[in-house]
Amino acid sequence: MYPYDRSMASTNDSIILITGATDGLGKRVARDLAARGAAVLLHGRNADKGGAVLSELRRETGSEKLTYYNADFASLEEVRDLADQLLEEHDRLDVLINTAGIGFGAPGSGREESREGYELRFQVNYLASFLLTLRLLPLLRRARPSRIVNVASGAQQPIDFDDVMLERGYSGHQAYGQSKLAQIMFTMELAARLNTSDVTVNALHPATYMDTNMVREADINPTNTVQVGADAVVRLAAAPELDDTSGRYFDGTRPSRAHGDAYDGPTRLRLWQLSEVLSVSSIHDAER
Repeated sequence: MYPYDRSMASTNDSIILITGATDGLGKRVARDLAARGAAVLLHGRNADKGGAVLSELRRETGSEKLTYYNADFASLEEVRDLADQLLEEHDRLDVLINTAGIGFGAPGSGREESREGYELRFQVNYLASFLLTLRLLPLLRRARPSRIVNVASGAQQPIDFDDVMLERGYSGHQAYGQSKLAQIMFTMELAARLNTSDVTVNALHPATYMDTNMVREADINPTNTVQVGADAVVRLAAAPELDDTSGRYFDGTRPSRAHGDAYDGPTRLRLWQLSEVLSVSSIHDAER
């Protein structure tokens, strides 16, 4: 049932946070890792649904080592509150899997904004995980060796730094694609800054058009099961042969190459600096 059992180190003592764990890929990854014995911290944005998923996964896996945390990534204030809660309740974090995200949207759907007024996909798919990851680095450093896994996509689009929020021309595919490239650029830049195998960070395209609500909402026929993508994510999170691997992009389980901007230092730095400004600006706006 779990194809990596023979090659993976035990996850019995691991504490693993999975964002976007109440549906689709994140839920399947949570189930698989809980079944391996990990203490899984589930994140979602709907408390009722989160409670139901928590009960379901406990029943399916027989594990009581699951906890649910609620935060809407359309609000950076809630992201900060989530990080603060985790920092207060845990002394370490072995693996952070950033799965939370939204897709292209339904055909014909228009531009949406977060509570901070940012383009919604840029915030939910990228900026929220940027902020959460940096806030949780103290927990990841205490657990060394630890891992960060960013679930991105092969559908990458270059970022227009003159119109990052797509105010002059909106396309759901562009919004999604640039948010996913931003995730990969963040992955490469963070790996370079950490410059260590004690805390590794990698990104992946889990599988093309998995059978998820996100894919069906976009009126796309699924071509892969969720389990195919989950196996790729679980491998990045736990396979011992990847202990020293960092700053890489994978297509499923295979090393691959992302969009060229992911390997361009000045472009990555520009995104990092913009992300810091947007995160700080949201704090100041909330305090007014």
